[in-house]
Amino acid sequence: MFLVGAIIFVPASQVFPPLEEDGILIFVGVLFFLVLGLGLWMVKRASVGREIEIIKRVYFGLLPVPWILAALLFVNGKFDADPPRRETVSVVGKFSMPGLLRMERLVVTSWREGRAIERLQVSRDDYTRFRPGDSVVVEVENGVVGIPWVYAVYRP
Repeated sequence: MFLVGAIIFVPASQVFPPLEEDGILIFVGVLFFLVLGLGLWMVKRASVGREIEIIKRVYFGLLPVPWILAALLFVNGKFDADPPRRETVSVVGKFSMPGLLRMERLVVTSWREGRAIERLQVSRDDYTRFRPGDSVVVEVENGVVGIPWVYAVYRP
């Protein structure tokens, strides 16, 4: 159940891509290996006849977490009624991650205080259209639960 939730979380996070997507994906990855380790530890303890009740409760408590996070990101974007705010930035670089679920990102100058760059998930067309040095407009929404997400990226 946890593995399916973690797998479904990745495409669900791309529907309304949060600005902090890298951190969220790292958190889900660490959580995945934590749950996997707990499961293996629980099996090892059970095979030698040791108590596993507390570990089992923690393990089963963590199983719905990726489902909850995926639903939270979906609700955050789907029910956001505020108009997007426009930020004009310039493209610094590009990043494409190959694989089953391809991700293309533009690395742009940041408009947020204390940050130098932002990594924005974009469509394949936008990825090929923009070049480093281009000026782009990023429309950002605050999100219902306060997780900012990218509404659109286009030329000014």
